[in-house]
Amino acid sequence: MKSAEQDIEIVEVLTLSELCRFCQTDDAWIVELVQNGVLEPQGHAIEEWTFHAVHIARAKKARRLNRDLGVNAAGVAVILDLLDERDALRRKLAWLDAP
Repeated sequence: MKSAEQDIEIVEVLTLSELCRFCQTDDAWIVELVQNGVLEPQGHAIEEWTFHAVHIARAKKARRLNRDLGVNAAGVAVILDLLDERDALRRKLAWLDAP
């Protein structure tokens, strides 16, 4: 039988154009996410921007919220901040409940 293991490449850094392709969106949407504080690219000029793993995942979540629920960039920022806060509280609660 064939092994169920597959070669999986983990992406740690994407350029703006690569992130646009990954999220199936245009650069205007990514720029709007940056302006609303959802993403924090490395680099000064837009042409130099790179996005690291944490922000790649946030961009994908943001795109799903926009595509599936019609949430704009400002709304995405609020939702992702609340989800981050919820996750932090869950981690703290798990730590407090640990024996």
